[in-house]
Amino acid sequence: MKNKRIFSLLLPLAAVGGFLSLNALKNDPPVKNKAAVAGITVPAGFDLSVIADDLGSARHLVVTPQHDIYVHMASTRKSKGIVVLHEEGGKATVKTSFGDYGGTGIAIKDGYLYASSKNSVFRYKLDANNQVIDPNSPETIVHGLIDIDHHQPKALTLDNDGNIYVNIGAPSNICEEYDKKRTGCPILDSTAGIWQFKANVPNQTYSKESHYAWGLRNVVGIAWNQQDNQLFVMQHGRDALHDLFPKLYTQQQSAELPAECMFALKKGDNAGWPYVYYDWQKHKNMMGPEYGGDGVKGADPKYINPVAAYPGHYAPDGLLFYTGNQFPAKYKNGAFIAFHGSWNRAPLPQNGYCVVFQPFKNGKPDGKWEVFADGFAGTAEQKASGAAVHRPCGLAQGPDGSLYVTDDSKGTIFKITYKK
Repeated sequence: MKNKRIFSLLLPLAAVGGFLSLNALKNDPPVKNKAAVAGITVPAGFDLSVIADDLGSARHLVVTPQHDIYVHMASTRKSKGIVVLHEEGGKATVKTSFGDYGGTGIAIKDGYLYASSKNSVFRYKLDANNQVIDPNSPETIVHGLIDIDHHQPKALTLDNDGNIYVNIGAPSNICEEYDKKRTGCPILDSTAGIWQFKANVPNQTYSKESHYAWGLRNVVGIAWNQQDNQLFVMQHGRDALHDLFPKLYTQQQSAELPAECMFALKKGDNAGWPYVYYDWQKHKNMMGPEYGGDGVKGADPKYINPVAAYPGHYAPDGLLFYTGNQFPAKYKNGAFIAFHGSWNRAPLPQNGYCVVFQPFKNGKPDGKWEVFADGFAGTAEQKASGAAVHRPCGLAQGPDGSLYVTDDSKGTIFKITYKK
């Protein structure tokens, strides 16, 4: 998985319609509250606390009404694949763990806990208190998914009609290993997209009918938007424009392009990878240089446009639509995005490592995004070098409307609350 990304200086104004330089906001910076955790800031009126630490590579998570927290771990080196904690008195303690597989995807829906390995999706029956009844005998819902090296974790989400959506990332930057003659990427039939399965049918696998959306290099942030009943995803964009095409792109351009994109998906949509990337400076899809692009040519209009775009190489790993009532009204039905941080921003400093908020209206992005929680990386030097202390990954909403954030570097779980 693409682990660390870039913070280029752009802000979308509304959907993909326009952008502002970050410098444009310096005359009216948002008021921040220095959190209890050294160096981390949240907006005025909010508090951030650490409720668990040193768990290992904590990826996505879910929180039950009973204040149990299910955390999917990237590996089983330190624990089982799913760690269960109980939160009480401002701290979360480990109750148990289960699962002999690491991964990312995890969700609760209609009395079941769903979790994914690198090649399968399982579900566990829950009791009335949302506790797993038989952790040693999950039901296999999907199996046989591609798990070649790169981008193995399978993020997932569920809709309200009994369907589960699973990301299968491309094991590649730009399909260079599989399409040496540049005649067409042959792995698009089984990777680089979203697959839809029935949430209650065992032993499903690939089929033509289950292929939901194409041309998405890798999706880690994925969520069902209840406001407009639609699937939203955050794509990890490609790398190495300058390294592969030094005559077409400068190092600085390569550091800032392409944008990380939010897509609103319907069945049959094609976002265009590897043939297309989104240029935030030109505000349009561009033809990839591997397939005849030159940094000037636009892409075929058959590929969908993102509904919002964010700094290149920023690594969006978590997406959550906020439906709680604890936070101020402006946050209701908007999207929180956890950005993991950059690794390939040279010659510019590495940047990112934050949680941002994207306002929504009527189920669509509306207005510029803003940094919500920042400073996870540590000192300015740690951030600039990419040696971040914490890397935001998963997001979850608690029963009281609090926001939970995982860190897969130190294994920390942060909790953000609003002081009414």
